[in-house]
Amino acid sequence: MIIVDTALKKREAEGRPVTVAIVGAGTQARAIARTIEIATPGMRVVAVANRTRANGEAVFTELGLDPVWCPDGAALDAALAAGARAVTGDPLLLAGATGIDAVIEATGSMEYAARAVLAAIEGGKHLIQVNAELDGTIGPILKVKADAAGVVYTAGDGDQPGVMMNLVRFMEGIGVRPVLCGSIKGLYDPYRTPDTQVSFAQKWGLDPAMAASFADGTKISFEQTVIANGTGMKVARRGMIGPDFSGGDPYAPLVPLEETTSAFAAYLDAHLAAGGPGFVDYVIGARPGPGVFVIGTMEDARQRHFLNYYKMGPGPYYCFYTPFHLCHFEVPGSVARAVLFGDATLTPLAGPSVGVIALAKKDLAPGDVISALGGFEAYGMIENIETIRAENLIPLGLAIGGRVNRPIPRDRPITFADIDVPEGRTIDRLYAEQEAVFAPSVVVEEVVYDLS
Repeated sequence: MIIVDTALKKREAEGRPVTVAIVGAGTQARAIARTIEIATPGMRVVAVANRTRANGEAVFTELGLDPVWCPDGAALDAALAAGARAVTGDPLLLAGATGIDAVIEATGSMEYAARAVLAAIEGGKHLIQVNAELDGTIGPILKVKADAAGVVYTAGDGDQPGVMMNLVRFMEGIGVRPVLCGSIKGLYDPYRTPDTQVSFAQKWGLDPAMAASFADGTKISFEQTVIANGTGMKVARRGMIGPDFSGGDPYAPLVPLEETTSAFAAYLDAHLAAGGPGFVDYVIGARPGPGVFVIGTMEDARQRHFLNYYKMGPGPYYCFYTPFHLCHFEVPGSVARAVLFGDATLTPLAGPSVGVIALAKKDLAPGDVISALGGFEAYGMIENIETIRAENLIPLGLAIGGRVNRPIPRDRPITFADIDVPEGRTIDRLYAEQEAVFAPSVVVEEVVYDLS
């Protein structure tokens, strides 16, 4: 949104910058802070919350700024009032602090992030989510709570879901109905582990488990869940269709995107003929590799004529794409849209349309613990919410930290009955509340949640 830069420059001239706090101090958090500080007039990072003090302070020191350590709320308020850059070990302190307009969650964690996000929303802070995994698990109930608190809950622009939603809104604005939101991938192997991804992780400064989640299908499942829940779309089948034009060779020449989208036509025909809302998917081996695409239809015959004239083809399906997604570079725009215009880049439409289930990455034995997203024990796969509920499948976001209580063969979906999760977690409580709000009387782990 080009209007954002003008609004931010006005705030800068007035000496009223949008104030941002970041939860986390990893690669994405540091990169977001750098973009805000060096390229976003009218916006400031005023606080960072991180479990490791030194890493939190490094967010500022890398930028030549001197942070102030704040062990409690009084110290945090004093630092913010003095115009200092604050660092704290407790993200819950951000919720009650004055002088913070918005909080960016950028940890990639689950339980820790759930508590931080919930507190920020209840504290009246706009929440920009750079954690697709949390959003894809409990985003709908967080949106409900944000609405009640009068704040914006949104995914950040720059990651694939936000970029797709920009296309969706553009297409709807010219009368094209989006029917497929897609991402372009270079590799899919559900058995990748932190061990197999060490060199890639080291090259790019990533956690090996996070790098594994990029390859094993977990990351794209969460990303496509976020855009599905923001549009009401479904999946054509468990795990999506994912046509592969690489022939299994990640180094094979890439095929132009426009030559690959016909692989979806028959599925779209059947889905739409049955009254479906459209679906989310991906393609492997297409170019432009880092991009996203949205396929749409046009009802008006005269407008179809003009789309053909403008080189979009004769239809019935038209492919719009963005050849890049720039992650942290575009997040500040989402902050400004939320704070200055009350506009969410991408937020759940209502209840969950789909979710990400956990499948065994290897044969699991009693006592095994599902250690991490992209870990050794499980991978994620997108599935329609009706199936998740009917089969009592546990979302991967809830399975993390769970202990297996019976043998589970490789590739079998994991159910609530298969693992014991730690007691007293915020994320489990929020998921149960989400189901109670959007699917009352659905049985989850043999407990009926019914709002009545």
